[in-house]
Amino acid sequence: MQWKFITDLAQISDIQKETGYSLIFKHSTRCSVSMMAKRRFEMDWEAIPTDTSLYFLDLISYRAISAQIAETFQVHHESPQILLIKDGECILDASHSDISAEEVAEVINN
Repeated sequence: MQWKFITDLAQISDIQKETGYSLIFKHSTRCSVSMMAKRRFEMDWEAIPTDTSLYFLDLISYRAISAQIAETFQVHHESPQILLIKDGECILDASHSDISAEEVAEVINN
């Protein structure tokens, strides 16, 4: 699997219009907790169905996009944070040590 990097506000609208599942990982490049959460997630992400789009946001470089994600998907901003989107709606969000590729896979597969 591979990350698709979010670098433009228009991508948020595109993600919201996608059918099926998409995942957004909001990452702080200055935070060791975020680095550990990302590493753990990537070690287990083979559990996630391969047709799931995986998006990555460097929220230090793209603060405005991070704020738009929170507003669009009606979630409280946290870092690190994952949002699982299904047909334009956020159906799961988790942050810090609650970030789990296995949980994402479980939600998708049930």
